[in-house]
Amino acid sequence: MAVFRYDYEVIAQWIEAGERVLDLGCGDGDLLSHLIEVRQVRGYGVENDPEKILRCVKNGINVIQADMNGGLPDFEDGFFDHVIMSLSLQAMQNTQRILSEMLRVGNEAVVSFPNFVYWRHRQAILNGRMPVSESLPYQWFDTPNVRFFTMTDFEDLCAASGIAIRQRLAFDEGKVIIEEPNFLASVAVYRLGRD
Repeated sequence: MAVFRYDYEVIAQWIEAGERVLDLGCGDGDLLSHLIEVRQVRGYGVENDPEKILRCVKNGINVIQADMNGGLPDFEDGFFDHVIMSLSLQAMQNTQRILSEMLRVGNEAVVSFPNFVYWRHRQAILNGRMPVSESLPYQWFDTPNVRFFTMTDFEDLCAASGIAIRQRLAFDEGKVIIEEPNFLASVAVYRLGRD
C-alpha cells in the first residue's frame, strides 16, 4: 500500500491511465505503487541504494539499480510518457544533465524538490543553523543533498536550458501556495517539456 504524500496526488493528476512511467530515485517504490493503483501505469524505478531496491522488489516494483549521475544510457529516446524525480533532484551531481536525460527518454518530466529559501529555512539560517525540516530532513553532516536551490533558480535553469515549464505547484504542509511561493512554499512540483 502506497504511503500518502500530497505531491503523489499532484503527479497522479498529470499522468494518464496506462502510461509508461520511469521513477528516478524511486526509493521504496511508494510513488510507483500509488501510480499503478490509481492510474494503472506501467512503471519502472531506478534506484542506487541496495536496501531500497530490495524493498521495491518485495513490493512488486520493477526496479533497476543504477547511478543516475551517469545519465540514463540504458533507456531509448522517448520510450516513457513521463519520467519522474520526486524530492531527489537536489541530490544529483549534474542537474542539467539529468534534466536533459529525463526529457530525452520521456515525453514529459515531473520533478519536485525542497525550496531552500522557504521562510522557515531562512529563519534557521538567521538563527545560525542549517535548516532541518520535513522537506530537508537531514543534518548538515549527513545530508545526501549536494545542491541547494530555489524555485527562481530552477526556473532560470529551465529557461537557459530550453526546458518548458508546463505547470508548477508550490506547497507548504500540503497546502497549495499561490502568493510569493519562493518565500512561502517548502516544496515545489514542476511539469516539464521541451520548448
